[in-house]
Amino acid sequence: MKQILRLLKMASVYKWWMLLAALMGFFTIGSGIGLLMTSAYIISKAALHPSVAELQVGIVGVRFFGISRGLFRYLERLVSHDTTFKMLSRFRFWFYKALEPLAPARLQKYRSADLLNRIISDVQTLEHFYVRVIAPPLVAIGITVLMWFLIGSYSVTFAFVLLFFHLTAGIGIPVLSYLYSKDIGGRIIAKRAELNVLLLDLVQGLSELLIFDQEEAQRYKIMRANEQLEELNQKMAHVSAMHESLIGLLMNGAVAAMLILAVPMVHQGLLDGVYLAVISLGIMASFEALLPLPEAMQFLEKNARAAQRLFEIIDAPPEVLDRPEAAETVSGYGLEIRNLTFKYESKPVLDGIDMSFPPGSKTAVVGPSGSGKTTLFNLLLRFWEYKQGEILLGEKELHLFTQDAVRRRMAVVSQNTYLFNESLKENLLLADLNADNQQMTEAARKAEIHDSIIQLEKRYDASAGEQGMQFSGGQRQRLAIARALLKNAPLLLLDEATTGLDALTEKNILNTIFETSRGKTIIHITHRLTGLEQFDFIYVLNKGKVVQKGKHGQLAAQPGLYREMFRLQQNLFLEIPE
Repeated sequence: MKQILRLLKMASVYKWWMLLAALMGFFTIGSGIGLLMTSAYIISKAALHPSVAELQVGIVGVRFFGISRGLFRYLERLVSHDTTFKMLSRFRFWFYKALEPLAPARLQKYRSADLLNRIISDVQTLEHFYVRVIAPPLVAIGITVLMWFLIGSYSVTFAFVLLFFHLTAGIGIPVLSYLYSKDIGGRIIAKRAELNVLLLDLVQGLSELLIFDQEEAQRYKIMRANEQLEELNQKMAHVSAMHESLIGLLMNGAVAAMLILAVPMVHQGLLDGVYLAVISLGIMASFEALLPLPEAMQFLEKNARAAQRLFEIIDAPPEVLDRPEAAETVSGYGLEIRNLTFKYESKPVLDGIDMSFPPGSKTAVVGPSGSGKTTLFNLLLRFWEYKQGEILLGEKELHLFTQDAVRRRMAVVSQNTYLFNESLKENLLLADLNADNQQMTEAARKAEIHDSIIQLEKRYDASAGEQGMQFSGGQRQRLAIARALLKNAPLLLLDEATTGLDALTEKNILNTIFETSRGKTIIHITHRLTGLEQFDFIYVLNKGKVVQKGKHGQLAAQPGLYREMFRLQQNLFLEIPE
């Protein structure tokens, strides 16, 4: 229940709106009770052929309650749904605000489909938190109190008997329903998440499934998960049917018990027989407030499980936190690394490395896969936090600046370019929202992607497609380079930026970057040694340590890892199969 208490605390901002909606729900059911009781009074009284004057109060009551019931129902729906949407909006904003500082370090262990399911489906589940969890008990309590005084005005014994049936229906049946359906709501949430993951894998990995003839196996997994989800939904439906039947049985029992007590009183002259129908219909109408309570317990379990899945993510502390004294601006753009050590778990990924990237220099960091190049890239961007060693930016420790301040000074081209399913123009302008069309097209020309774009029917307004799949891998890299050039930051970080490009285009792109980035600090992280003769300095990483450093000519001439990598790549291009 800890999750529910946290949700209640978050929803407390709208407590007065929730109380107003619950009050409208109380008036709605109260009007329904009044309508049935006054209608029963008119029918019973009219059977005795009284004067019209004796029926006037009942006639006015029927008109009033008939109109007010519709009015209050409308107001209850209006206020409750408006409150629900406000709460849902607040939940979404809260979750995204808490999620953003966790990216990317804390989110790497979650599958993208699972994250998407939590962001959409689990948050969507919380929309029932007020309408189906909070409001029904409040309305039921109000109606029980109302009926205590209303039925008690005829006889205190009637009030106690009705209270017994109300408590049984309002507490006993929901508890029984909860015990019977315990964990079903949570299993539905988990199974739905699993099904969404399988469906997303099918859509995104369809090509691979077809190539390896595994689409039938994936389809079977989806069908099996869907069948299991349907089974759980059927169990939940059976529980709902059971509690509705039991509450109906209790309602009839309450009416029967009341008549057993009331009929002798009528014979004794202690109660006017006209009120038998009035009391009976009033009791039946009051159970409308108790019908949603067992379902509220089911939704309580669903909401608790959905909230648990959300809190499970956001309760993790962010990997990187800005210090209170961190500055919002950075003056210099030279980088220096001193004795930097970093561990993901226990094994060091970077082990006491020292590097220097003077302002305006072009420096390459090379090494085989797993040598720590990408880890270094993530540390420079403050995606991960380092605790041993120093990274100096503009001669000041990186911790002395906010994360945003550091990233504003850097333009990045990574090996995994992500393009949003928006127009090319919008994807490019992510780098600079104030850039005009001329600046945008100039950046595209420099990245050698402009000619490809103008051949499209909508040119820069053409959609990039889901994950940029409308374009080849090389074209996506060029778009990423254009975006980095458009940002015009003093530091340019290239992480395998020319992956997917042929050797000639790779060399041309690097030349373009050098020409358009004069005076900027360029850090090129790569395992490909194309064009490195143009760099001022090269660091060679292997197993987290700097094993060589120097210029291309020096490193290619002396024995070591660099010369071996260079020789292998040269042979790869020069060997001609027979």
